[in-house]
Amino acid sequence: MRSDRLLATLLLLQTHGRLPAPEIARRLEVSVRTVQRDVEALSSAGVPVYCERGRRGGVVLVEGYRTDVTGMTDDELRALVALGASADGPGGGTALGTALASASRKLLAAVPDARREGVDRARRRLLVEHQGWRRAPEDLPALPALDAALVADERVRIRYATGDAAVATWRTVDPYGLVSKAGTWYLIAAHRGRPKMYRVSRVRDVAATGQPARRPDERDLAEVWAELRDRLQTSTEEVVARVLVDPAWAPTLRRVALAVLAGPWRQEGTAPDGREILVAPFRSLLAARAGLLGYGEAVEVLEPPALRAEMARAAGAVVALYGGRDSSGPH
Repeated sequence: MRSDRLLATLLLLQTHGRLPAPEIARRLEVSVRTVQRDVEALSSAGVPVYCERGRRGGVVLVEGYRTDVTGMTDDELRALVALGASADGPGGGTALGTALASASRKLLAAVPDARREGVDRARRRLLVEHQGWRRAPEDLPALPALDAALVADERVRIRYATGDAAVATWRTVDPYGLVSKAGTWYLIAAHRGRPKMYRVSRVRDVAATGQPARRPDERDLAEVWAELRDRLQTSTEEVVARVLVDPAWAPTLRRVALAVLAGPWRQEGTAPDGREILVAPFRSLLAARAGLLGYGEAVEVLEPPALRAEMARAAGAVVALYGGRDSSGPH
C-alpha cells in the first residue's frame, strides 16, 4: 500500500537524514521514479522533505524534524506495551526486563492521544507471567555482564557450575545469545568449537577478554537454540503414564506436575471406586517418578509396568530409610 511506503520512506529519512533516491528505491523495492513521486506526496502533505542534485545530493529531510508516527499498528503497539508491563510486574526484575519496561513506558508516552487509551488498556488488561508455579525466581547476577559481552560481540570467560557441582570451573566461550524459556535464562555459546547451553543461574563469574567472538559458524541464535532444545528434548524417552487419582488431589496434580510433563493431562473416565483415570506423557521415567511419588496413596500408577515397578522400588527405599528409625532422631 502506498501509505505504508510513504511511512517507510519517512522513517528511513528520520534515521539517516539524507539518502540517495536509488538507495531508498533499493530498500523499498520500488523504482527511482516511484521514490520521486512519494517525496512529492510527502512534501504536499507538509513534511519538510526535498531532493538535492549533485554528487552529494539525494532525498533530504530537514534536520530536527520528527513525527510522532511510529509506523506500528495498534495491535503491534498493544503487544509491545503489554510485554513491557509484564516485565515490570511479577516475574520481571532482571536488568533486561527493567529496560524493556522502561522502553514500554517511553513508547506509550510517544503514542498520540487518540491511540493511547486503547494501548494503555491493553497494558492494564494483559499480563504475561514467565515464572512457573511453585518456582522461585532465579538469582541471575551474571546476566548483565553476559548481556554486555553480547552487545560488544566479545568472547568471554565464565566460571560455571555444572549441575549440582559444588566447584565451578572456568571456560572460554563464544556467545550466540541469551534465551529465556519459561522463566529460566540460558546462555547459548560455543565452547571449543561446539554450541552448548549454559544455565545463567549457574554462572558464578564473568570475565571479559576484549577479543571478538569466534563462533564456529554463521548460524543465528534461533537456529542454534532450536538444535540444542531438540537435542535436549529427545535425550530421554518420554513415558506415557496412566494413573488413578483421588478426586480431591486431581486438581493439584494437574497443576503442579506441569513442570515434568511433555504434554497435557487427559481424563479417561472414572474408576468404580470414584478415583479419576488420568493419562499424560512425562519427560522421562525419573521425571514421572518425581512428579507422582510425593502424592503417596492418593495416586496409583497403572501403566506402564516399568513406571509402576520404579514407584514400588522408590517407595520401598523410602520405607527402608525411615521405617527403622525412632521419631526422636538418630541415637
